[in-house]
Amino acid sequence: MSLFVLSVLPWLGAALVASLPAGARRLQAALAGATALGVTVLALQATPAVLGGQVLGASVEWLPALGLDLGFRMDGLAWLFVLLIGGIGALVALYAAWYLDPADPHSPSGRFFVFLLLFMGAMLGVVLADNLVLLVLFWELTSLASFLLIGFWHGRDDVGRDAREGARMALTVTGAGGLCLLAGALLIGHIVGSLELDVVLASGDRLRAHALYEVALVLVLLGAFTKSAQFPFHFWLPHAMAAPTPVSAYLHSATMVKCGVFLLARLYPALGGSEPWFWIVTSVGLVTMLLGAYIAIFQHDLKGLLAYSTISHLGLITLLFGLSEPLAVVAGVFHILNHAIFKASLFMSAGIIDHECGTRDLRRINGLMKLMPFTATLGIVASLSMAGVPLLNGFLSKEMFFAEALAKDSHAAMEWLLPVAATLAGALSVAYSLRFIHDTFFNGEPVGLPKTPHEPPFFMRLPVMLLVLLCLAVGLAPALVAGPLLAVAAQAALYGAPGPALPAYELAVWHGFNGALLMSGVAVAVGVVLYVALQRGLNLHHVTRLPGWAVAGGRELFSLMQAGGVSAARGLVDALQNGSLQRYLLLLVLMALAAGAAPFVLSWGPSAQPAALHLQGLHPLALLLGLLGSAAAVGTALLHRQRLVAVLLMGGAGLVVCLVFVGLSAPDLALTQLLVEVVSLVLLMLALKWLPEESPPERGDRWHPWRDAALALAVGLGVAALVWMVLTRPGQSISDFFFATALPLGGGANVVNVIIVDYRGFDTLGEITVLGIAALTLHALLAGWVPPAAQTPVASGQAHPLMLQRVARLVLPFVVLTSVFLYLRGHNLPGGGFIAGLVLAIGLVLMQVAHGQTWVRERSPLLGGDFRAWIGWGLALAAATGLASWWFAAPFLTTTYDYPWLPGIGGVPLASASAFDLGVTLVVVGATMAMLLAIARLSRPAAAPPTD
Repeated sequence: MSLFVLSVLPWLGAALVASLPAGARRLQAALAGATALGVTVLALQATPAVLGGQVLGASVEWLPALGLDLGFRMDGLAWLFVLLIGGIGALVALYAAWYLDPADPHSPSGRFFVFLLLFMGAMLGVVLADNLVLLVLFWELTSLASFLLIGFWHGRDDVGRDAREGARMALTVTGAGGLCLLAGALLIGHIVGSLELDVVLASGDRLRAHALYEVALVLVLLGAFTKSAQFPFHFWLPHAMAAPTPVSAYLHSATMVKCGVFLLARLYPALGGSEPWFWIVTSVGLVTMLLGAYIAIFQHDLKGLLAYSTISHLGLITLLFGLSEPLAVVAGVFHILNHAIFKASLFMSAGIIDHECGTRDLRRINGLMKLMPFTATLGIVASLSMAGVPLLNGFLSKEMFFAEALAKDSHAAMEWLLPVAATLAGALSVAYSLRFIHDTFFNGEPVGLPKTPHEPPFFMRLPVMLLVLLCLAVGLAPALVAGPLLAVAAQAALYGAPGPALPAYELAVWHGFNGALLMSGVAVAVGVVLYVALQRGLNLHHVTRLPGWAVAGGRELFSLMQAGGVSAARGLVDALQNGSLQRYLLLLVLMALAAGAAPFVLSWGPSAQPAALHLQGLHPLALLLGLLGSAAAVGTALLHRQRLVAVLLMGGAGLVVCLVFVGLSAPDLALTQLLVEVVSLVLLMLALKWLPEESPPERGDRWHPWRDAALALAVGLGVAALVWMVLTRPGQSISDFFFATALPLGGGANVVNVIIVDYRGFDTLGEITVLGIAALTLHALLAGWVPPAAQTPVASGQAHPLMLQRVARLVLPFVVLTSVFLYLRGHNLPGGGFIAGLVLAIGLVLMQVAHGQTWVRERSPLLGGDFRAWIGWGLALAAATGLASWWFAAPFLTTTYDYPWLPGIGGVPLASASAFDLGVTLVVVGATMAMLLAIARLSRPAAAPPTD
């Protein structure tokens, strides 16, 4: 069994489901269910190895520079969760096939099952990750996938608003917790010296003794508490009930909300067992357990009651891990299993009731025992398991919880508080379970149901039947059904790897008369009395607020914080974004100046004296070029209102820079600069034809020009000072390495090109991606824009000079040949893909200028008229070149070269980077022409028809 196959299976299933026709609901459900079942089968294949104490693993290199591998690890704890994820996932897929309404346009089954499988894949990644960074990555993916699932009905009129709000709330809270977890994981890695899970779990003593232990602990716990809806972050879970019930049955019973308690179990060997762990985890679990149970009693929404009961049970599990006792950890792991089973069946039962009655309101869905006896029986058994009634699985882990609450005697304050709180929580769970049973299946007749309820189809009820049977099987024969699974999972949670034997415990229905049994009996009796008293004294159907005090504020506080954040962001945007490009540039340059000056200001002192810069060897021509460039820049600033003159002066400054590159023996840079200036000049000239010849006078204070001049002078002096410091301080440049290795390692004598396509190929891939995005953005922005008639120049159908047309046609073949020549020689001589692309683009620009904007479409079928495709093909070719290296087990974008001997020709230099360089050429030509044609295609608005 390959852990890689297991981990990637849901992602492949999601891709296959997405490829199916939209109406194939049953086929989509079958494929999703088969994928989940496949995960379960693969996990079961590992049973002999896991039960034998092995820790399975598989990894490949991921980020070797950071010491991270893309790997997966399966021990007993991960195995338990994989079985829950796959097994309950398969049942949910079957259930959803009958739950989703094919006639509802807001319930597309394909999208639902894709989201479900994406979440399954993310959840598997969390439990199988073998390093903390990978765990956090999948952790955040579960937040994103759950956002899509919770907001699935975002377009419906009845629940759309709640779905959107619940999805945003869940993503915000759990996503923020994930960021805290990332910080905690990195801090743990810093303390331990590794992010690998095996190393971290074996370094508990070192972690707990470190000065930063408390900081790392709090950060990790914030991630766990937000994910598992612990107080004070519990408020998001009830609002997630706006999701379809199959989502609730999966996410809020066995998977998403279990991420937090899984993390507590996973990192218990490294972080648990300390005083901070005990007080934080125990206190939060205790408050959450009692608060969730109390609120659940007063819920009128069936799923709302189950949501708050889920919060309470998650608090119970958290409390057990906080006790820092071996048997408490065993009980916590056992209750994770039991809660997933009975809560999934309860959510599905609630979904059946909602599906058949058209409502989940407990004040209306009374007396369903007569109308839906089979479903009612299943719901009652699952509810009794939730209440902890004997002969059901919930009773066993509740008994273990009571026993551990009684046994904890290391802290005086907890000797009486824990047993009392545990008994009270048990009584409250009996009370809300009784309300679920009584108000749903008994309590008179239904009241104004939108639909006449009846038993659901068999296959919709089948998943509930299987889960309820499992509740009975575990409750009646726990040692046989759940004993081996619990033993290996608890062993992994306690020790992280095969270690000491677990303390003695017995999974049995009867342990004799003891304190735990007495607490259980008291809880049941008090719970029954409490429910009867509340029902008769308050009539829970008429209680709309919690009596005596208000427990809420979660949603209100979140909404208040969200509104405050939006208001603050809007105020900041209004203060900065006023539509003035000059202001944006001013702020940008000011921030750059401050960031550049800060290190020098902070480190300035008596010893911070720059060395002398000797200018004896300065050539007069260099001084002349400096004066010419300065004159062009100053002239641009002074004559900026005359737009054409300003553009020409800017081009002059660029030509001066080009000559500087020539003087510094950088022909590649000089040629690139020259070509960029030509293309930029053409684009600016095309843009200027839609603008008046002069800019309007500036509106504002008279001191604005002086302010801008002072800022420009400060920036110029700062850059000059920085250059001075670089030139006057000894240093070792990396250029020596490039000169020495470009030919033997990169196969090219042109060091600049080898750097671009080999050493820094990833940078180049990012740069051409940005260039393509910029071109496509400009094309999209101008697609529907029509210039005002007052700014439209001479009609676009004007004749072009005949001489220019003749010359352009004669020049184009030579331009193409020159472009090919520069591309082919670029790896060894000045040239390359970028320069070749610019040359070809200039030739095409010349043809467009000479023949009009229809030339590309009408006269050149090869070009197709749409250069956006060139961008796509160029990026695809460049990326494919990088991916091809994986075929040879080399890192992304690794290049190679050879000099095959051809008869009559000799050695021909061939480098794989040439394919990457061809991609650069295609992107440059495509982006340049797409921008050019986007501007050139603008035309005068249609003339108004003559009037009488």
